[in-house]
Amino acid sequence: MSEATAESRFGRGPLSRAAALIYTLLIVELLFLVTVVPGLAALVLLDRDAGNVPLAAACALPVGPALSAALYALHRRSRELTDLSPAVAFWRGYKANALGVLRIWAPWLAGLAVVVMTLANFTAAGVPGWWAVLLVLVGVGSTLWVANALVITSLYAFRTVDVARLAAYSLGRFPGATLGNLCLLIVAGGVTLVATEAVLALLAFALVAALLWNSRPMIMEIRERFTA
Repeated sequence: MSEATAESRFGRGPLSRAAALIYTLLIVELLFLVTVVPGLAALVLLDRDAGNVPLAAACALPVGPALSAALYALHRRSRELTDLSPAVAFWRGYKANALGVLRIWAPWLAGLAVVVMTLANFTAAGVPGWWAVLLVLVGVGSTLWVANALVITSLYAFRTVDVARLAAYSLGRFPGATLGNLCLLIVAGGVTLVATEAVLALLAFALVAALLWNSRPMIMEIRERFTA
């Protein structure tokens, strides 16, 4: 099929492009759910009790590589309507980045679990009240940091230590992106509290797309300054 024939068949207008975007998002969402469903099923069944926090963190381990693969697939989404292959891009990103992502995702989950358990047992700990504020700030700050780290690890082949430094540097370097990701964090937390983690997983495609959109300045600077 010639290029002209293919364009005629698939169309080149805004409706065709919107349909292609929706198709990509749906495929990425489906594959995201496939890769996280074992942990997600166990997570939904867990009671919201402080004693289950370590188990919840373990159930969330597969989410990191799945988010990375989704970021990779959406970032490399072809603008050519005759070359839509989001599934291929998703699995390529998953295989390439899973180990690198887990080096960052697993320690962050462990640290966040400690923060949550400490807050849940704050009264019994007998520490000053301002510690609670400090712990919340640590939890929020580390989550914003890991969001940047996920994007960087998904799109670039840097050492883990360099990813950590770039992610921390980008928090202050791009305040607009940091504020946008904070809004995403608030939305995600609200959805989880009002509904369940399963509903949040169903909205993963939108959260990943928004994270990628917020991260455009960081992605551009890293490409220009830190890659050949």
